[in-house]
Amino acid sequence: MEKKLKAELWDKMHYLFRDFNDRMVHVALYYDFEINVETLKTVLICFFEKAPVLHSSFTDNKISAHWDVKDYVVDDVLTVERVDDLEAAADEFLTQYIEPESDLQMKAAVFMKDGKSALCIVENHMCMDGGDFKYFLRSLCEAYSQYEQTGESPVDLRTGTRAYSAVYGDYSYTEQRMAKNLYKNVCAKDDHRFPFTRDSIRDRSFIAKRTIPAEMFDSIKTTGKKHGATVNDMLLTAYFYSLYELAGFERNESVTISCAIDLRRHIKDSSDMGLTNHTAFMQCSVPELGKDIFETLSHVAAASEKYKKDKFMGLYGLPLLNLGYSILPHAASEQIIKIGYSNPLLAMSNIGVLDENALSLSGNRPSGGFMTGAVKYKPYALLSATTMKKEITLSMCVRGNEEDRRIVDSFLQKCEENLSVLISRR
Repeated sequence: MEKKLKAELWDKMHYLFRDFNDRMVHVALYYDFEINVETLKTVLICFFEKAPVLHSSFTDNKISAHWDVKDYVVDDVLTVERVDDLEAAADEFLTQYIEPESDLQMKAAVFMKDGKSALCIVENHMCMDGGDFKYFLRSLCEAYSQYEQTGESPVDLRTGTRAYSAVYGDYSYTEQRMAKNLYKNVCAKDDHRFPFTRDSIRDRSFIAKRTIPAEMFDSIKTTGKKHGATVNDMLLTAYFYSLYELAGFERNESVTISCAIDLRRHIKDSSDMGLTNHTAFMQCSVPELGKDIFETLSHVAAASEKYKKDKFMGLYGLPLLNLGYSILPHAASEQIIKIGYSNPLLAMSNIGVLDENALSLSGNRPSGGFMTGAVKYKPYALLSATTMKKEITLSMCVRGNEEDRRIVDSFLQKCEENLSVLISRR
C-alpha cells in the first residue's frame, strides 16, 4: 500500500474551510436489534483497507499538501457501549471533531439499549461528501449482511481516482474545453445572516433537528409539482420564508441562499472512482419575499430552473481553484484563494434519501436515521435535509450556546409550519 496519497483539489478546499466549520459529516441509524459488533469490525477493516484515505493523516507542509497513510487498530475506529439513552449518546458522539492531522479520518460507534442499537459515524468531509458517504453506508450494510450470511470477507467498495477532474470525463472534447475555461467566480456575496448570538469562547457544538411527519411528504411533492417546483424547492422556500420572519428582514430585500449541488450529475459511470468529493454550490436568490409564501415559492422555482438549464451547472470556478492550487506553494495558494473566495453565510444541503432497504443489516431495516453536514461556526449557517421512510429530517449543526439552540429550534419549527401552509392549498 502507498504510504502517501495525493491531496486532491476538494481535499484542500475543505481544509481551507477550517475557519468556517469543523468539516465533519455525521450520520445516525437506529435499529430494533443488537448489531453484531464482530461482524461490523470485520467490514470496517476491509473497507478501511480499500480506502486508505480513511486511515491517513493530512500533512500541510506549506509547500505541497498530501495524506500520510497510517497504521491503525479497529478498536480505535469503533466504540461500543451500552447506554441509557440512544439518541443522547448518538448526539454526543456525533458532535466530536476529528483533526485532519489525526491518524484516522472516520470514527464509528454502536450504542445499545434494550435490544436496540444506534450506529453512528462521523467522518472528515475532506475524504468524501454526502453523496459518497451514502454510498459508503449502503456498501457497509450490504457487506455486513453478506458476511453474516456467507462468512466471506467483504471487499466490494469502489476504488480509483479521487480527482475533481472526473466531472469532465463524459463531455466531448469541445465541451471539455468549454467547461475547463469556466473561470467565473460564483461565490456568495450576500451579507444577510442567520440571527445567532455573538460568538463566544464558551460556545459548544450541538445538533438541532426536527422531523417532518411522513404523512406530509406526498403532499409536499404533489404541491411542488403543481407549482412547477421540486421537493428541494419546497424546502428552500420554507427556509427563506422562515428566515425572513425570524431575522426580521424587510419583505422587499433580496436574499441569497447557497444550495449544494451533487456534481455526479455530470458523471455517467462512477464505478472506477474512489471515495471523494464532488459537491459545489449554486446561489439561489429571491428578489423579495413576496406577498405570501406562494410567491416566494415562485421566485425559488424560477431561480432553480435557471440553473437546471445550464449544461455546466456547478462547474463554474473549478478551473480557477485548480489554477490557484497548481501554480503556487500550498500556503501561498490558500492566501490567494481566500482573497477571491467568499464563504456563504446561508446555505442548504439536501442530502437526499436514505434508503431503508439498502441500509438494512441482515434483513433488519433501520427504524429511523439522519445525515447532517458540518458544525458551522457563527455567523455561518447550514440547513441539512435527509429523507427516510418519507420522514424529512431538517437539521443544523452549530457551535453556539443555549440561546442559539432555542433560536435554531424556533427556526426549524417555523420551517415545518411554513411547509404546512404550502401544502394547505393544493
